[in-house]
Amino acid sequence: MSKEQPVALVTGGSVGIGAQICDDLRGRGYYVLNLSLTKPTKQHDGQRDVEVDLADVAATARVVTELASEYEITNVVHNAGVIRAALLEDVALEDVQYLVDLHIKATITIVQATLDAMKRANFGRIVIISSRAVLGLETRSGYSATKAAQLGLVRTWAMELGKYGVTVNAIAPGPIVTDMFTAVVPEGSEQAGRIADSLPVKRLGKPGDISRVVSFLLEPENGFITGQCVFVCGGASLGSLSL
Repeated sequence: MSKEQPVALVTGGSVGIGAQICDDLRGRGYYVLNLSLTKPTKQHDGQRDVEVDLADVAATARVVTELASEYEITNVVHNAGVIRAALLEDVALEDVQYLVDLHIKATITIVQATLDAMKRANFGRIVIISSRAVLGLETRSGYSATKAAQLGLVRTWAMELGKYGVTVNAIAPGPIVTDMFTAVVPEGSEQAGRIADSLPVKRLGKPGDISRVVSFLLEPENGFITGQCVFVCGGASLGSLSL
């Protein structure tokens, strides 16, 4: 990578939305650091893949501290997430704790490790992939709660970091066809068709629908947008959503 090449740290970049984000950012000239539970099946020039369980706070801190010592990371996209679906009576507190570690503690740990570089550059872009489920969704107690907590981080950090040229925003995807989605709703199933028909746009989302918004929010020219949550959900945020 060249010294002038911008560096973007992306979590969960081996599959699904995260993989598309990495592809798009490489295409836009970023050098990408992908932190994921597993490495992608294909290696790419302009991308370094690091295996780490982001729900392991100590391991995450070690990895991001090391990377921050090697690279001037001024772009962070925390995309990694899991659902752990359960009705209220079946919610396991250990699952909730895992989601807290992954969705909240990892976010804080990563941003803390990269903040010095952003302050030195008087520039930074932080994008957190939240979820339309922050508005409520059956079987999503732990998921919706921790994804909603991310919005609190976004609004707080936007207020704290704006004076350093750092913007902080969230994206709340609706039903996007990824492996995580099809594990719950089989692709091409009657259920998938019903969900698509319930949306104003009459289709399910694709990873590119999210990655294009990520790329937009990371652009240096878009520094007047901060503390916001962009719902990229086909209109699902306009009313109730039933899976």
